[in-house]
Order: sequence, then structure tokens, then C-alpha cells
Amino acid sequence: MIERMVRLRLLPMLAAVMMLTLVSGGMVAAQDGGRIVSSEVGEMPTTGGLRPGPIGDTPDEPAGPVGAIPVAIEIENAAVNAQIEQQQIVDGVMLDPSGPWIVSWYEASSRLGEIGNILMAGHLDYWDVGPAVLYNINNLNEGDLIQVTGEDGVIYTYSVVWRENFETANAPIQDIVGPTEEESLTIITCGGPFDYANGVYLQRTVVRAVRVTDTETA
Repeated sequence: MIERMVRLRLLPMLAAVMMLTLVSGGMVAAQDGGRIVSSEVGEMPTTGGLRPGPIGDTPDEPAGPVGAIPVAIEIENAAVNAQIEQQQIVDGVMLDPSGPWIVSWYEASSRLGEIGNILMAGHLDYWDVGPAVLYNINNLNEGDLIQVTGEDGVIYTYSVVWRENFETANAPIQDIVGPTEEESLTIITCGGPFDYANGVYLQRTVVRAVRVTDTETA
């Protein structure tokens, strides 16, 4: 319980710092990793374009996990069947997913089975590779199912509530990465038009889903 409260208190703070990054960050070309560099808070990664996510060092948390760490994700209607890696925030930098076919779960967010917002991100496409793990994310519609396997062996099922694209400069960051009052899953990637001059996407695609019971999915 203490661990969950720490993470829930952390998310609004991360969202506030994230807003500074979105407003002040400069961009570099995709061949340099598609990273966004901010003179205010350091470097923030992207999936080819800017995406929201927690920024800042994760404080030490007490031992004793409350929920399960996610290890795999399957989204049938988006052709996703991928492993999930744990990602951290190091020296003010939210690390990119390590490759084109893996999804990152950010340790500052909630775990499976907890009330709160589970934050994940993945690449839409990838330099010198092409379409990546979340390339078909725009196929998702309300009611589509997302299944996440935890390290406890349990499959947690979520139903898509909405999918939206947000402009870089005015995304509702608190609504995207902030805590929720139910078991939520938020998946973030780049999206929208591609700026060929700067090698970045101009929007972020965000999918929000909530956990459903076996009865609800039958």
C-alpha cells in the first residue's frame, strides 16, 4: 500500500515536469535516435516523435511489491504480440524502448492488479527498420481488448476506452500520465503527420484502456 501511494503521488509531479519538456524541448533528426533534447530538464526519448511520459528520477521506494510487473502484451486487433521490458528514468532521462519490437513499462507507474495508471510506450517505426511494434495501433477502437501477462503468470485483460492523437505543444499531460481511480492502462507512441525536415512526428498517439473481468470479456 505504501509503495502504491508513493507511485500515485509521483505521477502528478512527473506530469508537471513533462509539460515543461513539451513546451521547451528542441528536436533532432531520427538518425540520431529520434530523441528530444530540452535545455530545461535534459533529454526525453521518443518513438520517432515526441510522446508524453514521466520525467525525473524515481525516488527510492520501500520493498514489497503490491501488484505484478508486466512481462508480455498481446493486442490482437493491432497485431501486437511482444515482450515487455522494465524501463527507468536515469538522470532526468526517460529511457527509450530498447528495440523496435519490445514495449516498455515505466516503473514510476502502477503495476498490474493495482488501482492506478500503468504507463507503457513502444516504437511506431524505427530507424533503418521500418514499421515497429505499435505500427498498427491506430486500428484500435473502443471495446478492443488488450491482454497483459504479469510475472505472476496471470493474464490481465483491458478494454480500450479511447484512442486519440494529441499535438505536441498542447497535450493534456495530467490526463494522460496522471493517476486514475481505476485499473487503467495507457499506451503511448508517436503519431500524426511526419516532419521530414526535422525527422519527427508532430503528434502522439495515446490509447487508454481499463481492466475488465472475465465475465465482461465472455
